[in-house]
Amino acid sequence: GHFMPEGAINGHTARFMVDTGATLVAIGRDEAARLGLDLSSASKGISQTANGPVPVQIVVLDRVRVGGVEIHNVGAAIVPQSMPFVLLGNSFLSRFQMRRDNDVMQLTLK
Repeated sequence: GHFMPEGAINGHTARFMVDTGATLVAIGRDEAARLGLDLSSASKGISQTANGPVPVQIVVLDRVRVGGVEIHNVGAAIVPQSMPFVLLGNSFLSRFQMRRDNDVMQLTLK
């Protein structure tokens, strides 16, 4: 039941996992460094996760591309732990109409 599209953040390849329960796109600190994200002016906060509260840094991604669609100015939370995927949360997904048909998820730009 997991959807894992390929795509890019600010022109750098990324592996995503769709997470309709996440408010923001969530990126591990190591992946944020690989993507060249500047965290110097990031806001700090606490996020409630399934594993409890986690300190995060909040940034705005210039560009997030999945398939042939690119969205600009997407909110993201940088988390301290490493993650195998970037969680594609609602700061990206809310700009689409989502349709799931068995093992296929279709996103249509609103």
